[in-house]
Amino acid sequence: MNCIDIHSIADLQAMLARIPYATLIGAEVREQDGEPLFVLPYRASNIGNVLLPALHGGVIGGFLENAAICHLMWAHEASVLPKVVDFSIDYLRSGRPQDVYASCEIVRQGKRIANVLLNAWQDDRSKPIAAARAHFLLA
Repeated sequence: MNCIDIHSIADLQAMLARIPYATLIGAEVREQDGEPLFVLPYRASNIGNVLLPALHGGVIGGFLENAAICHLMWAHEASVLPKVVDFSIDYLRSGRPQDVYASCEIVRQGKRIANVLLNAWQDDRSKPIAAARAHFLLA
């Protein structure tokens, strides 16, 4: 994937559109209070357990990883993808068959490494369905 400059939320959406997995699961980004809000609209193809039904954990994890990369590039108006060093996710609740929202926070950044916290929720932001931590090597 050729790198693109990220200066706005529209640039983030264009970047997500160029990531095959993000396109497959339907990931989107919107602006909320001047910050990116990542959205995973409900799709039946994202269901992992049809008996509950519940979203597939890999879909939630992939969505959050893409959100972290995009948020980091947006926050630094970067044109080069950061490299994932470590990604850890805690699944807190079943993802019901409805939209998922995610926010990111860069908690620490040095010259070479950045740490990002992520939260995913559905109806209520105070009741996350997943929380993740990611570490990236910056170019």
